[in-house]
Formats: sequence, C-alpha cells, structure tokens
Amino acid sequence: MYGWIWRHLPGNTLVRAIISLLLVLGVVYVLFQYVFPWAEPLLPFNDVTVNNGGGQG
Repeated sequence: MYGWIWRHLPGNTLVRAIISLLLVLGVVYVLFQYVFPWAEPLLPFNDVTVNNGGGQG
C-alpha cells in the first residue's frame, strides 16, 4: 500500500517525502480532531470496577 502511494506521488524524492509528511500530518489531524472524539464515548475506558474503601479495614 505504501509503495503504491509513493509511486503515485508527483515529483522527485524530496518532493515525495514532503508530500508524504504532509499526508501523515493530515491523517493525524483528522484522527485527533474528528475520529477520536467521536469514538471516545463508545470505548469502555471510563467503566471502573474498583470499590471505594473495600472490604478489609
């Protein structure tokens, strides 16, 4: 997949590297701004099963 993307980018190696970096930064931005906030309520990370105080004292 990455080879296919690399072959289809225009320019020489330096231009391709810069475009690749911009693509990666764009994907990270979209993940942090849209995907992760949307998925957060669906994930079970806030379901805590630890009791307060416990049984032995």
